[in-house]
Amino acid sequence: MTSLEKARIAVKALDQKKAQDIRVIRVKDLTILADYFVIAGGTSTTQVKALSDEVEYQLEQAGVPALRNEGYQSANWIILDYGDLLVHTFHKEARSFYALEKLWSDGENVDISDLLTD
Repeated sequence: MTSLEKARIAVKALDQKKAQDIRVIRVKDLTILADYFVIAGGTSTTQVKALSDEVEYQLEQAGVPALRNEGYQSANWIILDYGDLLVHTFHKEARSFYALEKLWSDGENVDISDLLTD
């Protein structure tokens, strides 16, 4: 499964759980960390955990277990590492503070409008 296919599964899972402002950024040419970042927000730590849990569940169902995760204790910023894909789920204040979209603004924004239900 390609890293973009994994990202698409993550986006659908986040959308199902009503994540806010989901973004996919292609960073393959900028870093060795991953090919894509998926970034999404939640309105509470409970929602941030639920978003991350759903992504992990859906990708595991597709045969792609997370290599590691970080941040579940505070649930302000949870990172799911799939090797070529990093999924970042943020509480809205943490997302604003860390501003990953600005930090990785040289990356290519991927159009995911066909995956979102609104």
